[in-house]
Amino acid sequence: MSVTTQGLQLNVRQKAVRSAIELLSSMRFAIALLVVLAIASIIGTVLTQDDPYPNYVNQFGPFWADIFRSLSLYTVYSAWWFMTILGFLVVSISLCVIRNGPKMIADMKSWKDKVREGSLRAFHHKGEFALDGATREHTAATLSKLAGRLGYRFVTRETDGATLIAAKRGALTKIGYIFAHLAIVVICIGGLLDSNLPIKFQMWLFDKSPIRSNAVINDISAEHRLSASNPTFRGYAWVPEGQFVSTAILNQPDGSLIQDLPFSIQLNKFIVDYYSTGMPKLFASDIVVIDHQTGKRIPARIEVNEPFTYDGVSIYQSSFQDGGSQMQMTAWPMNGASAKSFPFGGTIGNSAPLKLPAGQSVPGVDGQTIEFADFRAINVENISNGSGQTDARGVAHQTLKEAFDERLGSGAKSSKPLDLHNVGPSVQYKVRDKDGQAREYNNYMLPVDVNGERMFLAGMRENPDDPFRYLRIPADSGGTMKEWMMLRAAYEDPALRAQAAHRFALRSVPEANRELQQHLEDSALRVLTLFAGADDSTQAAPKAQQGGFQAVAAFIDKSVPKDQQEKAAGLLLRMLEGATWDLWQLAREQAGEPDLKPDADSARFVQDAINAVSDSFLYGSPVYLQLDSFKQVQASVFQLTRAPGKKVVYLGSLLLVLGIFSMFYVRERRLWFWLKDRNGEAGGGVNVIMAMSTARRTLDFEKEFARTREAVARALGAKAQAAEDSADADAHAKADRNANEGGTDRAP
Repeated sequence: MSVTTQGLQLNVRQKAVRSAIELLSSMRFAIALLVVLAIASIIGTVLTQDDPYPNYVNQFGPFWADIFRSLSLYTVYSAWWFMTILGFLVVSISLCVIRNGPKMIADMKSWKDKVREGSLRAFHHKGEFALDGATREHTAATLSKLAGRLGYRFVTRETDGATLIAAKRGALTKIGYIFAHLAIVVICIGGLLDSNLPIKFQMWLFDKSPIRSNAVINDISAEHRLSASNPTFRGYAWVPEGQFVSTAILNQPDGSLIQDLPFSIQLNKFIVDYYSTGMPKLFASDIVVIDHQTGKRIPARIEVNEPFTYDGVSIYQSSFQDGGSQMQMTAWPMNGASAKSFPFGGTIGNSAPLKLPAGQSVPGVDGQTIEFADFRAINVENISNGSGQTDARGVAHQTLKEAFDERLGSGAKSSKPLDLHNVGPSVQYKVRDKDGQAREYNNYMLPVDVNGERMFLAGMRENPDDPFRYLRIPADSGGTMKEWMMLRAAYEDPALRAQAAHRFALRSVPEANRELQQHLEDSALRVLTLFAGADDSTQAAPKAQQGGFQAVAAFIDKSVPKDQQEKAAGLLLRMLEGATWDLWQLAREQAGEPDLKPDADSARFVQDAINAVSDSFLYGSPVYLQLDSFKQVQASVFQLTRAPGKKVVYLGSLLLVLGIFSMFYVRERRLWFWLKDRNGEAGGGVNVIMAMSTARRTLDFEKEFARTREAVARALGAKAQAAEDSADADAHAKADRNANEGGTDRAP
């Protein structure tokens, strides 16, 4: 393209119309449109498209979310301004091709045989040869054969008593310009065919509207559904194992449209394979496509990047989810001393009321509902401890070398080696109270190795955007949480707390010192009561501060002078550990189990158990659901697309490759020979003038010209009488250009 077009002339008298067409078909206008489209495409790539509006509010806040929505940045590729710019770009490039294409084709077909002897002598690249005793006919035949051997096509003309041989090579370079511009038009048209525009037209013309609420797909009315003959769409389908689906969901900014399919997809089995570390290696779905018209059943396997296409609809393996796995669980009460564990079950995707067995009572259970959200049979986690140690705040201590090594060098390396292992199944659920408030939980089925200790991890978060915070419940010698649950219940039993404090005092102080023994017993009971959250002075505080280390710290801060608080804290913690040991033994005796002998493992369990009991006040659920067994049902998420413009885009891409290749790698060269009898008499010798030109003068062309001139000299058996004449370079260049273009202005 060029800023001023000189192809087909406009037969329009109105100056405004003529100026508008000139602007539309100019290169500056098209480049400006391309820049705007490129910026918009970057925004559409960086910013997730077609998500529900609340997701953007959570990400950007209400102010910027509204501004971005008003600019249609959440649906860039279907926005009215994007389509308008794309339409103007198609019109601009089409006008350019229409105006200049015919001229380029005519120029490509032209032999430029109107040049004369004076014009050829003014060429920058020329040569002259004098042949004694030769004839024009024989010399013309010799030069014609040479031009053919050099790859030129040529014509011979007789004019003004002389013979002109006009030859050309690489004329297809002008086709490259046309192909490159047409390719952009074709690709844009293909993109419009596969865009959201056809669906928008149906919404405008046929009153189709997205559905904004949850409903059974079969009960959704026709105004929210698109027919199976819809020319283009891109949607998703969720299919559990053993079931089938005949519709796809098309996400819209304000809801969803239901796309009816001309077939049904039945999922026989979802297959997932793993590496030795537990990382997924293969996702595949064995499906059966059932044609609605013929009833034909076509089995197929779909893998990532290996779709299956039927009736113009391509089925891609997008992701996978749980398809309704069945959970068998044990519910452990987290409040009260007398409640016992009881079985509980549910299905992923469903909810179940939290009901206690007859005769049991747990504070806070009434009105609670369990909503089962997700189940994962495989959880690959990095269980390495790393090289750095952590302090009480969780801040890693690193050497200067480790700190530099972590930040310098390859972006793929890390100073913290990964130790990936599968830590077993996990279940994710929400506990919703009668007021509609919910907390989300993520519990692992098996104990996990945490810093050398076996722990049951129970995650909790109050908001979906927050990370899970984990309660670490120590596993007992049998690999269960029974011992910790028994100890937790014992903390809430006043009688057991009193017996534990008494035993601790008897163990710690000789019988002879009854006064000190009684004082220690009272202090131990006091710290147990505080830690259990049963002290009357903490009942007005929030639940998180009613027990655990928070309650003990609040008591110290309130009752002990500042200069003695550190000493008092150490003393109370030692009493807490000692009394907890006796409390644990009492709980075991009550359960009919023998007492344990103190050792390193038991002492470590007591410390971990105390930490877990303190954290349990932040857990926020009246029960802990431990996963015992499950029956997994998986589901595949398929992406279904009908893209008629895909082949059009492929054609445009082919044209673009051919056009760019022709423009950059095919060079047009013109070659002329002017043959004239010496002294105007036949048989008296022949003077030959050779001239050569190209659209792009390069070093390669200089070398080619030298080789061609030498080849002509060898073929004629003569030496060049005149070399290149560069006395007037500007005149030569002008003559070269005029001869190359046939006396007309160049088209872009």
